[in-house]
Amino acid sequence: MSDGAPGQNLPVGFGFRPYRGDEDHDPMAAVRLGCAERDRADPHSVVEGIPTAAEIAEASAKLEEPSRNQILVVHDGAVIGYTTIRWWQERDDTWLYLHRGYLLPQHRRQGIGSAMLSWAEARIRQLVIQHGTARTAVIGANAMASEKEATALLHTAGYRRVFSLVELKLGDLPQLPELGSELPSGIRTGPIGTSHYRAAWRTVVDSYADNGFTRKWTFQDFIDSADPACWRAAWNGQDMVGVALCSIRRHHPTVGEVEELSVRTDHRRRGIGRVLLLEGLRSLREQGATTARLYTGTANPHRAYDLYESVGFRRLNEYVRYRKPLA
Repeated sequence: MSDGAPGQNLPVGFGFRPYRGDEDHDPMAAVRLGCAERDRADPHSVVEGIPTAAEIAEASAKLEEPSRNQILVVHDGAVIGYTTIRWWQERDDTWLYLHRGYLLPQHRRQGIGSAMLSWAEARIRQLVIQHGTARTAVIGANAMASEKEATALLHTAGYRRVFSLVELKLGDLPQLPELGSELPSGIRTGPIGTSHYRAAWRTVVDSYADNGFTRKWTFQDFIDSADPACWRAAWNGQDMVGVALCSIRRHHPTVGEVEELSVRTDHRRRGIGRVLLLEGLRSLREQGATTARLYTGTANPHRAYDLYESVGFRRLNEYVRYRKPLA
């Protein structure tokens, strides 16, 4: 084992070492690419794609203490896998500590994945003590439904599925359907200016009021990620009643994303969501996108699939969140 990292029962010839920065981004990207075929990863997924070295560098820079919360698995000097830990507070004040690991297929079924998971859980317990969050902390993990080995490992380790997201793709933006219906009387739509930001943020936040397992999203978070070129809102008089927040993928400029589509409860089932969605998609097309992606919860009670599929979206992979008690 190098750099003093614990071995956690790795097979002979394998070792852990901490993340070292720039020198690791290309090997980490190679791991992700090497997992893609076996795990049926989608290069253009807006949930979890196949990142470039530059994207891994960006993500690593956002981690707190990346050299302590990101560990690599090495064999004969080569990186063959890695695990990342991040955490946040959810709407119900739960602190979720999420680990995510990747291991090249040829090295699976040798106990390495179990050792990676053990390292992550041990590190998370250290973080919980450090942060003083034991009362509300839980351990989480993600896996695509197509990742058979990872799913089996999590089940064996005592994790339970708590929710999942399904990604949808619209393959041909130039062929969007017509609006097909007029807005209800008194409803108008238009772009979202800076003076509308707080109302747009509140519209989205309120739409998640009854949803579990959702991350706290502050107005500052909203401001920090604002990209309004393809945003559209609906108003009833001066009151904002719905938003479609769409954007161009920064690393994939022909791929658009519907990040949020929210309509206030008392204005649903009136065709407002469909009009906002189509206006947002047309804006993406005008900005150069040729395809669009979005994701939605499988437990979504508002028949979102019907709306998305009515304009041409088709379902792709499913992304599952698992949890395990801290104790």
